This record gives sequence, structure tokens and C-alpha cells, in this order.
Amino acid sequence: MKHILLLSALLFALSGFAQKPAAARTDGDGDLEAVLSRMDKASAAFKSAQANFQWDQYQKVVDETDVQKGQVYFRRNHNGIDAAFHITSPATKSIVFKDGKLRMYEPKIDQITERDAGKNKADVEAFMSLGFGGRGHDLLKSYQVKMTGWETVDQVKTARLELVAISDKVRNMLSRVVLWVDPERDISIKQQFFEPSGDYRLAHYTDIKLNSRISDAVFTLKTTSNTKVVRPQ
Repeated sequence: MKHILLLSALLFALSGFAQKPAAARTDGDGDLEAVLSRMDKASAAFKSAQANFQWDQYQKVVDETDVQKGQVYFRRNHNGIDAAFHITSPATKSIVFKDGKLRMYEPKIDQITERDAGKNKADVEAFMSLGFGGRGHDLLKSYQVKMTGWETVDQVKTARLELVAISDKVRNMLSRVVLWVDPERDISIKQQFFEPSGDYRLAHYTDIKLNSRISDAVFTLKTTSNTKVVRPQ
């Protein structure tokens, strides 16, 4: 549940997130500029992505890790980015970002929680698609970016990028982000989001498919006639 709260909070905390000057870059082994340029090139051809995922949410206070599994979908259109996360275990849950709204459906309680991105839509899209089709150099608008080397993940050579947000608001929620990026495809195979508390979420994506057609149904929540909609203020 915690990752949902984090995404929801970002809808409001990202105000002005990408409005500051580009961060100074530090490059661990001289390859950062080349990696960002390759990501830029691959981004131009990006239309969609889908993958299986595993989210490991570590909570420092209790020293426990909760694991969730499911499928994720991204697609680019003339309005921006649509994203869908369909969690299949341990409890079924769906999260859809479309038309500037983040909507989470919990079948167990038959309830949708909805938040409107409003004027922060572009910034939220940038966060939701972090490592999936975004331009490499656009990272510098919002983060200090450091490359710490190359690592092989799932037999793929990835660039390990460490990101620290320029925005104080975002750093209050995310102290840093680590991406394991395949620059040739402009996708993150792994992502790790660290919170100031010491908690973190590690996302691992497998069976990644690029630029295949994704049905509109994927981005539509399957509700009932009794579904309750909640819009937190």
C-alpha cells in the first residue's frame, strides 16, 4: 500500500518539480553523457512497454519486506503517457494513470481512490514513466544524475544511475533513486526508491516487450455497479 501513497503524494508535491535549472552532472566513469544520448535516441522510437514486475517494499522500523507482483503497461499518445499497474498478488489491485488522473481500484472493498494531477500532469507523467521511454537528458531537469558504473542484470548490460531530486519537496519523500537502465532500449530493468526513513521500494521488471499494441481495456478499471469513488482532498 505504501507505494500507492507515495505516488498519490507526488501528484501534489511535484509542483514546480521540473522548473529549476539543469543539475550539474557528475559521471563516475566517463560514460554518463553517452548513456543519456543513447536514451534520447531510443526515446524517439518509444511507443509502448509492458512487463511483469516484482515490488519489494522494505520497512526499516519492523525490518520486514512486503512483496507484490503483477504487470505494468505504458503507452505514449498525443495527450501524453498512460500507465497501468495491475497487481495480482498477494491481493488484487489496479492503478491507472490516464487523462491526468491517478485512480486505484481495490476489488476487495470495491472502491476507487482518485486523485487529479491538475497542473502537475507533465511532471507526474515524467515520474510514472521514469526509465520507460523518457529522454535521458530530461533527467537533468529534475535530478542530479551520477553514473556509478555498468552492471549486468538479467544478462543485459545496464548503466547504474543514481538520481537525487533538485526539489526539496521531492527529497522529503525520496532521498534518492537508483535506476539500472538499458540505454539501447531506454528502459529500466530495475529501480530502487529510497525514502529518508530508510524504507525503500525495489522494482524488478522482466519479460519486457516494447512497442507492441496494448488494448485500451488495460487502462480501464474493471469495476462493479456498486463501486464507491473516493477523492481525497
